[in-house]
Amino acid sequence: MATTSVSPLSTFRHRSPIISTPNPFLSLSPIFKTSKISAVHVSTTTTTTMPSSDLPEAQAHPSLEIIGGASESILPVLNATLTRNRYNPFPFFGWNRHVETIYASFFRTRPDVRLRRECLRTKDNGSVALDWVSGDDRQLPPDSPLLILLPGLTGGSGDSYVRHMLVRARSKGWRVVVFNSRGCGDSPVTTPQFYSASFIGDMHEVVEHISSRYPKANLYAVGWSLGANILVRYLGQESHSSPLSGAVSLCNPFNLVIADEDFHKGFNNVYDKALAKSLRNIFKNHALLFEDIGGEYNIPLAANAKSVRDFDQGLTRVSFGFKSVDDYYSNSSSSDTIMHVRIPLLCIQAANDPIAPSRGIPREDIKENPNCLLIVTPKGGHLGWVAGVDAPRGAPWTDPVVMDYLEHLERGALKGITSCSNIVEVEQCTEGLHSLKV
Repeated sequence: MATTSVSPLSTFRHRSPIISTPNPFLSLSPIFKTSKISAVHVSTTTTTTMPSSDLPEAQAHPSLEIIGGASESILPVLNATLTRNRYNPFPFFGWNRHVETIYASFFRTRPDVRLRRECLRTKDNGSVALDWVSGDDRQLPPDSPLLILLPGLTGGSGDSYVRHMLVRARSKGWRVVVFNSRGCGDSPVTTPQFYSASFIGDMHEVVEHISSRYPKANLYAVGWSLGANILVRYLGQESHSSPLSGAVSLCNPFNLVIADEDFHKGFNNVYDKALAKSLRNIFKNHALLFEDIGGEYNIPLAANAKSVRDFDQGLTRVSFGFKSVDDYYSNSSSSDTIMHVRIPLLCIQAANDPIAPSRGIPREDIKENPNCLLIVTPKGGHLGWVAGVDAPRGAPWTDPVVMDYLEHLERGALKGITSCSNIVEVEQCTEGLHSLKV
């Protein structure tokens, strides 16, 4: 692709963003693209907050762990989806989390979509790339619900899991845009700073920009892995000012200290090396910006990083003002902010995710937050979920669940139902939600 100059707001058309990813592991994507070696499968006990006796047997979903302060209001809405789309891992790949993770990365189909790119200049003179579905400005009304997609570490609009979600939402009449972080998905880099698990500044500016462009539309967001961590941190830190009406977090590492611990175990080293290579490639393309930068930067360490931790130690933690890489990880976890989320949030995790360990999920905070619902599948790997009617090469099992949830929120938004942030609102909101049908 020819070099694109970045004005405060510039756009160009392209068939699909070019992602320089010779290694297929780049479509994985948490902050730590890590993967735990042990474990083949993990059985999960159901932890629904409403007794199974209160639901028809077909709706008990015994293979899923379902908890959260929003269980009583949202679970009845999703029952039809979960019953129709039971979680049955595809037999040849679901038996091992690494097999499922790698299969999805290599062999999942990637829908062909014509995209229009908008390069947005940020307040610090950085740049991010927004990829819109070409033609939607003419085809969709200005009040169409709008979905922002946040890929994972080194991910972008070319990744298969992003494309499948994009196509599904678009088929329902939603306007969709992919937010490519600095340097990802061929997004331009114009300052000596990339992105991090802790930094929500770009997310704030992107949401503000999109909201001002489509003031009549309800805004929603879906994030995967690192993108999910950034999204939940944003929702927690801007709980009283974000214009988003709802969000979904998928394969979120949540606790980055725990994720980092598991990242260096056994087979996870394969993910670590692959992700380090992709970070090196992004850095190499913009190395001139970091020449003679001085300070605490260790540019040779970042340029030759053998692990994600090396790259974060040499570059990321310095760029964002952390004393050490451990300081960066311990202060960048979305598990610390989820308790402050004030809009409807659905979190879907896999119990055997090698990169986003189940033990890092902030279950107690999710239980106590009336806006949150957590679904944990017994298998799925990382960004895999090779199950359901579209398995093995089609959309992840999560996609219809996510879309039904978002459409339910949009119907509620159109009826004036807001999020529940205290006990009185919970009672009112629950009554309103139960009146809606899927």
